[in-house]
Amino acid sequence: MAINKVLIVDDSKTEIMFLTDLLQKNGYVVRSAENADEAFKRLTEEKPDLILMDVVMPGQNGFQLTRAINRTPEYTEIPIFICTSKNLETDRVWGMRQGAKDYITKPVDPAELFAKIKALG
Repeated sequence: MAINKVLIVDDSKTEIMFLTDLLQKNGYVVRSAENADEAFKRLTEEKPDLILMDVVMPGQNGFQLTRAINRTPEYTEIPIFICTSKNLETDRVWGMRQGAKDYITKPVDPAELFAKIKALG
């Protein structure tokens, strides 16, 4: 599956700007959401090919949102990469158990991110 459209879910405007710039310079179409409600709104507007999910956000956290998206039949095939500063192995394992396809720690290494995106396709 070719990855063209990416949804970034992160409450940090700085992180959204960094990832958006990085992805757009590499030819991806990027949309963003700052919380769970916005994320589901973006999903209904246009289904992305990949979701980059922060963990620490107000309201529903990224682990909960990943689980919710994976339990919604029309979105189960969308791969989710947890993209967070939480770098403990237990966090990684928990993220994967919620249905994430991969786990990337911040600050995001562009080469690692693009290698993982390429591995999906």
